[in-house]
Amino acid sequence: MVKILLIFVLTTILSFGDVYENNCVKCHNTLSLSLQETFKKYLLVYSGEENIKAGIKHYLKYPSKDISVMSKLFKKIYGIKEKTTLNEEELNQAIDSYWDRYKVFGKLK
Repeated sequence: MVKILLIFVLTTILSFGDVYENNCVKCHNTLSLSLQETFKKYLLVYSGEENIKAGIKHYLKYPSKDISVMSKLFKKIYGIKEKTTLNEEELNQAIDSYWDRYKVFGKLK
């Protein structure tokens, strides 16, 4: 029974993949600005991990030109994204994955 449950859980995880890859990377690959460049903009505006994650989460839940870290030209060309359809857990997972991928803290030597 435990073996069957374990196989089911692993299959489910593998079939859905990573929330960040499936929802963020998929769309951002079509934009002229990479996710890494966007991360740098968040870093300049919000500084630390807690503030960056809160800023991203707030923007994804309540997208607005006024709180976007993107340039006026970028917003004029691409507009503002639609409100996220991710639930709270998925949103947190995606933001954590994004942070882990591009954070500079602990990577500088």
